[in-house]
Amino acid sequence: MNEAGGFEAYAMFHALKLHFTSKYDYVKYNGKTNVTKDQFMLRKDKFQFYKLSRKYKRDELFGFFVANMLVNPKIWVGDLLSEDADSEYKVWQKTQQSLSYVFEQDLHKLFDTVNNPEELLRVVDGQYPLLYNLYMQDMCAKETLIILNELLNFLPMWVKKVEDDIIFPEFVKSCEKYKPFLNYDKPKMLAILKKNLNLVTT
Repeated sequence: MNEAGGFEAYAMFHALKLHFTSKYDYVKYNGKTNVTKDQFMLRKDKFQFYKLSRKYKRDELFGFFVANMLVNPKIWVGDLLSEDADSEYKVWQKTQQSLSYVFEQDLHKLFDTVNNPEELLRVVDGQYPLLYNLYMQDMCAKETLIILNELLNFLPMWVKKVEDDIIFPEFVKSCEKYKPFLNYDKPKMLAILKKNLNLVTT
């Protein structure tokens, strides 16, 4: 039995769960928390972490945890051994591997819904902006929304104007928590955005 592998899997899981559910910052603290091997050995679910550590390499396990915590930040480790968890990881992995393609395809879909792209970002009478509603209808990936915000910085305006103070803040928090783990070529994404804006505004 690979004790180090099982403990490392648990330590990573614990740190990422804290990151997505509290003020803890995984990047700032480099994934370090105060968990110990002694505490781990007392856990009834430790064997599930051993299974996960054998199933995935370290880098894969990180992506696997992130993919599933994006769906459910409070996920139980037992649920991570399900086919659904594998499916979530595969979908997430596919998106990461073709992020610029996903971004451009999502822009096509989003821009097709409006006469003017600015309509996507407007907040009218405290209601949800169209872009948020389209995201909730699976018209674009969360990654696309985060990248657009990195390029256009509309989330602060949304936070001020959207009147929902229950569901919407959780969505904003999940975007902010995911952002540090999203690796992409910013100049390339900006070029894709400009090209597609030119197509719909000329």
